[in-house]
Amino acid sequence: MFDLFDVLFPILFLLIFVMVILSFAKGISTWFKNNNSPRLTVFATVVAKRQNTTYAQQAVAGDPTGAHGFHTTSHTTYYVTFQVESGDRMEFTVPGSEYGMLAEKDQGQLNFQGTRYLSFERNR
Repeated sequence: MFDLFDVLFPILFLLIFVMVILSFAKGISTWFKNNNSPRLTVFATVVAKRQNTTYAQQAVAGDPTGAHGFHTTSHTTYYVTFQVESGDRMEFTVPGSEYGMLAEKDQGQLNFQGTRYLSFERNR
């Protein structure tokens, strides 16, 4: 007799495995591309800032029912959009310590390599 689980499980397992491998390959590809890109310094203006906070809950004492409560963790990613003299805009992930020091309309020298943010030196 035809069992649907015997057919779907291997297909779903293979699909998830392929997605993980493709995601890993894309990350490695971006890393190599950034490393092979020149380090550039351009005049830029900070035009926007945003942040994305994600939350995760874990059961205390490894109890999956949550009878002992949950422990919540959060992670915030900071983004800054810069506009260069040509009018092009680029958004970079920046460390939280630098995110707090930047304000919209700040102008200065943006240092980057490919899609990797290196630094921003504000004009005085």
